[in-house]
Amino acid sequence: MDNYLNLIKLSVGTESVDNLAEWQAMRRTQTPDGLPRHVTRMWPKRESEILAGGSIYWVIKGLIQCRQRVLRMDEVNGQDGTRHCALVLDPELHRTHSTQKRPFQGWRYLNPADTPPDLPKGRAQDDALPEDLNRALAEIGVI
Repeated sequence: MDNYLNLIKLSVGTESVDNLAEWQAMRRTQTPDGLPRHVTRMWPKRESEILAGGSIYWVIKGLIQCRQRVLRMDEVNGQDGTRHCALVLDPELHRTHSTQKRPFQGWRYLNPADTPPDLPKGRAQDDALPEDLNRALAEIGVI
């Protein structure tokens, strides 16, 4: 049995995994030590399980397409002084088998048993399928 827990989150406005990487490379989306981060309003109650090896799985254009390890959680104060959680991420994006996911708000917990597998290292750099073909194949369970 896995002793860690993952998160899943929509990457709103992102067009591709490469686009997500470009966005995370911008200085304003990074921690002072240069790591990418994603700030959320709510702090995960199951923090220790996530930090025990969990990742955040990114839903891009209706498909889970990649993941990143969650390294730590930093406290960040919003402009109104409220406490927020900055998920500090490993900069390496691991492409996954595309899996269709309906829209949802915020982040959700994702058990390791429910996660799509990573693509083999050699396939991670393959040209992406056209979006409509990728979605159709995911719908019928081919990818």
